[in-house]
Amino acid sequence: MAIHPTAIVDAQARIADSAEIGPYCIIGAHVHVGARTRLMAHVYVEGVTMIGEDNVFFPYSTVGVASQDLKYQGERSETRIGSRNKIREFVTIHRGTEAGGLITEIGDDNLLMAYVHIAHDVRVGNRTVLGNSVTFAGHVVVEDWAVIEAFSGVHQFCRVGRYAFVGGYSVITRDVLPFSLTVSPRESRVFGENKVGLERRGVSKEAIENLHKAFRLLTKSGLNTRQAVERISSEVEIGPEIEELLAFIAASERGFVK
Repeated sequence: MAIHPTAIVDAQARIADSAEIGPYCIIGAHVHVGARTRLMAHVYVEGVTMIGEDNVFFPYSTVGVASQDLKYQGERSETRIGSRNKIREFVTIHRGTEAGGLITEIGDDNLLMAYVHIAHDVRVGNRTVLGNSVTFAGHVVVEDWAVIEAFSGVHQFCRVGRYAFVGGYSVITRDVLPFSLTVSPRESRVFGENKVGLERRGVSKEAIENLHKAFRLLTKSGLNTRQAVERISSEVEIGPEIEELLAFIAASERGFVK
């Protein structure tokens, strides 16, 4: 087998004779790499990871690492990757968790473009195309022949059906029908103050209530920005948070999301 002298391969790893492990790759003890699979350079693989035949892993991809789910407690779980997949630069694939069946799985003949993220317990079928920076939260299921364009995000537990096409920059929070052409709205909206985040950071109830009043005037009153700012200045108690909000609006050169 071709293992570059700078690669670090655990003695317990199972590497097929025809596989190729390039410079500076790191392979853990419980990894199996199938025939003719090539890890080009700087690829990191750990955990219980089964990789099939004729795959190509481009530099800086990371496979089988622990989940980012805070509920994950180090339980033994797996990553399974089929055959003839192309895993491009900086792709991250995380192993499963107990809550999701302990397996993250990718089928055969898939193209994962640069910076794709496959979270814990995701199941990807066969012959899919995942564009640059596509991001899956945990437990997502993607069926055969689906195409998801660049910079799209898929919410946890969502399914993307067979032959579905998801347009770029989409935010998918519900299941995508098989055979469908789906694009989520591009326009961003404000839904109010970030109450939970502010409470976690110790912001007072009074300040949060004042922000709530300010955001209602900005986004739900039907006023234009100048009118809303005037109403906020006259009707809402001016504390540090309101001062910061008004200063941000005043300094905005491109406008802001309402």
